[in-house]
Amino acid sequence: MRAPPRRTPWTVPMLCQTCGDATSPNFNECQNCYTPLGQPAVTPGLETHAVRGIGLAASIAVGVTAAFYLLSALAPVAGIVLARQAERDGDSEVLFGAVLFEVAVSLPFVVAYLTAAVLVIIWTWRARKNIDAFPGALPVLGQGWAIAGWLVPFANFVVPVRVVANIARDSLWRRSTPWLVVIWWASWLVFSVGERLFTRKNDLEYAQLPETVVDPADYRAYVDYYQGALGRNAIPAIACVVAAASFIVLIRKISAAQQDRIARATPAWPYAPVPGGFVPGTPVPAGASGTFAPPQPQPQPQPQSVPAPQASADTPPASPQVPPMAGGTIGA
Repeated sequence: MRAPPRRTPWTVPMLCQTCGDATSPNFNECQNCYTPLGQPAVTPGLETHAVRGIGLAASIAVGVTAAFYLLSALAPVAGIVLARQAERDGDSEVLFGAVLFEVAVSLPFVVAYLTAAVLVIIWTWRARKNIDAFPGALPVLGQGWAIAGWLVPFANFVVPVRVVANIARDSLWRRSTPWLVVIWWASWLVFSVGERLFTRKNDLEYAQLPETVVDPADYRAYVDYYQGALGRNAIPAIACVVAAASFIVLIRKISAAQQDRIARATPAWPYAPVPGGFVPGTPVPAGASGTFAPPQPQPQPQPQSVPAPQASADTPPASPQVPPMAGGTIGA
């Protein structure tokens, strides 16, 4: 007689609490988001910070800064037009208009740049602090470097990209640094170094221009200067636009990923157990109606009546005491 075939017990696969994918007991971590098996999306008791709002503000500030720098880089176009007009009119006073226009577009760029720098540093610090609360994250540098890395000379050429790359890997579930981080930092270095070098060269060439413009050759020198400055400004301007665009996309992706992960560890709403009903989110037992029973009012204890003491027959009833009234005594 053949033995009946053995039945394999059916088990429900464990789902990752961070990404929701099914996990395998053959691995110690989720193969999608690298969260250790059985660990929550956020470690309980560790503080997290909201990054969506500050990330949006930083993105807007970075975009505005890039727009103002692009306008500043194109300022020599106005210089070329005004220098040619001054040559035609023979009026050297027109050349001051080019200087005023360049100053007018440079001041908003400085203000926007400082604003964007503050917001980006705050966002970087919050995003770096959040990954300490993510199980499975692999922090490389301490939280303090998220601020100091932007401010310490020479270190700001290396530290910020390491911090942001670490944040991107642990927030976007990557084991390697995303290419978007590489594009952002490479274009940022080209912009930072190129802007300083070409600004200094423009200043040196402007200092060699004739202060007193008397003949067409002097006017032509101003036209040549502005044409050369426009060509030199093209390299940092393109790098600035690429760096700003890639960094904005990076901020938005990291902020959305972190907020979603924090939301998975936050209860949807606070609730208290319902007397006689079921707790929301728990399965309904078999045979139950599946409806929530409203809380039943508890019966209030009834006050017990105490019998009044009986007066003795030998003791005459006492009359109630009347408090003395102002103005004398009764019967006086």
